[in-house]
Amino acid sequence: MLYIVSTPIGNLKDISLRALEVLKSVDIIACEDTRRSAVLLNHYGISKPLISFHKFNERTAAENLITKLKDGKNIALISDAGTPLISDPGNILTEELRKNGIKYTVIPGACALVAGLALSGFDSAKFLFLGFLTGNNKNKTEFLEKYKNIDATLIFYISPHDLQKDAGLIHSVLGARRACLVREITKIYESVFDFVLGSELPELKGEMVLVVEGAKEIINPLNSLSVEKHCEYYMNLGFSKTDAIKKTAKDRNVTKNEIYKVMIKNLLDRGVDA
Repeated sequence: MLYIVSTPIGNLKDISLRALEVLKSVDIIACEDTRRSAVLLNHYGISKPLISFHKFNERTAAENLITKLKDGKNIALISDAGTPLISDPGNILTEELRKNGIKYTVIPGACALVAGLALSGFDSAKFLFLGFLTGNNKNKTEFLEKYKNIDATLIFYISPHDLQKDAGLIHSVLGARRACLVREITKIYESVFDFVLGSELPELKGEMVLVVEGAKEIINPLNSLSVEKHCEYYMNLGFSKTDAIKKTAKDRNVTKNEIYKVMIKNLLDRGVDA
């Protein structure tokens, strides 16, 4: 059995009893950086064979782990911190496991994006995790454009050396929105910095989560017109009556039949044969 095990994101006490039980019971532990994982394992007196599993060897390492699983080995997959697969290696492995019909399970625990959202105080009813921005500025801008009108809190992971330029880029696409930078979560220097995108940021170090408020609801000015005038607007632009009704229905987020009914009623009220 493969166990995907969440580990602390800072404070070593943030690990579940079940996670410790699994780490002590498995035959092998696959981890991103064996040196970093050794700190946690040594702290809890866990001594197991460690296999390196990181983004540069993920595919070959996944094949190796699958072979061992087929041989009956029990394996735990951990990342440097938090939940594996979340901006960390593991997706290739889970895809291959499913292709091979091999079951695996998850031992849930710490996750920086969830902790960062809670500390920000922003709307948590709807949120979208966008991870690290990657590529050049053009790639990042095109990526952000897809989400600028989403009515949901946006969550990013951001590294200290990318903070200033990425925060500036996010501002250039999303505008001057409220934001919250949460750093060193669960550690001694944990801090929460509220600001508005576009304002000056201090030079900060450590692991960071950037939380940005979602887009405000955009109200279509055509929706203030009567249904008949709304349809007429599109017909004056050259749309057929059918297409004008479709576009009006989409603008108002209602069905085409509802627009048809209103149009027919208006015609009947005016004594026009519908």
